[in-house]
Amino acid sequence: MSSAQSNDYTGRPVRVLVIGAGARGEIYSRYALAHPELMQVVAVAEPRDTYRQQFVAQHGISPKTCLPTGSRAVTAGKLADAVMICTQDTLHLAPALAFANRAITCCWKSRCRRTRVECRTIVEEVERQGIIFSVGHVLRYTRYTQKLKQLLRDKVIGDIVSLQHLEPVGYWHQAHSFVRGNWRNDQQAAFMLVAKILSRYRLDPLRDGYPCEQVSSFGGLRHFRQENQPQGAADNCLDCSVEAECPYSAKRIYLGDIHKATPGFLRVLTPEVDQEQLVAALRNGPYGRCVYRCDNNVVDHQVVNMQFSGGRTAAFTMTAFTKMEDRKTRIFGSQGCLEGDGRYIRITSFLDDRETLYDVDEAEDLHTMSGHGGGDYYLMQHFIAAVRANDPSQVLSGPQETLQSHLMVFAAERARRENAVITLGEE
Repeated sequence: MSSAQSNDYTGRPVRVLVIGAGARGEIYSRYALAHPELMQVVAVAEPRDTYRQQFVAQHGISPKTCLPTGSRAVTAGKLADAVMICTQDTLHLAPALAFANRAITCCWKSRCRRTRVECRTIVEEVERQGIIFSVGHVLRYTRYTQKLKQLLRDKVIGDIVSLQHLEPVGYWHQAHSFVRGNWRNDQQAAFMLVAKILSRYRLDPLRDGYPCEQVSSFGGLRHFRQENQPQGAADNCLDCSVEAECPYSAKRIYLGDIHKATPGFLRVLTPEVDQEQLVAALRNGPYGRCVYRCDNNVVDHQVVNMQFSGGRTAAFTMTAFTKMEDRKTRIFGSQGCLEGDGRYIRITSFLDDRETLYDVDEAEDLHTMSGHGGGDYYLMQHFIAAVRANDPSQVLSGPQETLQSHLMVFAAERARRENAVITLGEE
């Protein structure tokens, strides 16, 4: 029997343990502040003192359930009805298996694991226990994605033939997350496709109805390399005489009145966001490093070609070298075509060349959880609803969906590394 089956939530919120009080853990937990009648954060495991203390104060957590590590949370007995695992990629496996084994409902921040074997192990345990399991593929939950999928189900462009998707990472976002930051090295975190296909899920229109059969991929790390460091550049942007001419300058991204980084990105550098603390973080931490002198190895551009059943095809392009903007998707059908950018969906009918424009702007109050087009809010709304009703259908990215999408992406990365066309099911 799952934890959800053994609980009656009439008149009380779902009690949640959060493992990892960083950016994702803090944002997803805001749902409890917006809807205290539905969700309450009662425990946290976070090794960084200041982040943990801020999180405890934010949610009024008892000192008895304030823990320094995820391993302590695993051995502390049942602290909550559900657990949110918001750690770094390499730290997911042990707590996920431990809590699944104890039949405690789990929500993961955005992606499962780095190998096929580990993904299968987790999914098998989740299904054996029969628990509700959600992975934070946030864009599956947005009003934009739901509208797009409804239009395709209604056959407004006929049968889908092919799909194009552009994932514009953004030049300074690439420097922050994938050159200087936590996802810069695939020995320490997931490789790029796991981050940019899985957590985004823009291939839903094909994946949901038609299995992926073959993939090929090309790309690599072209620009953010030591040999491209400008002459006279220093190892740290604070000491650099040429940083004013560099678009990836840490000073340009994080400091001053017109910095690029949003508050959430700044809080990754330091829990106390002011100019003095930011300068100290750039001086003493990884985010002040020259982008050409980091230990990064993940790609800065990649293309993936996929063939789905029935001869349908998809082309995915990920690149660092764009401005910070929303994704672009084009879907080509037998009766029309569709273009979308995260807010607007434009349909062109081949019958009369008439264009129909849908504006899927977020109208309701999302309580400071409007990130990813509202996906952060709707992810938690669905997860908590699923737990309260013991209804796995509320979860739009459950165990099997998550496993199949991971296997597709692992095959694509193997195709890139081996310069091969990979047939799924034979990898």
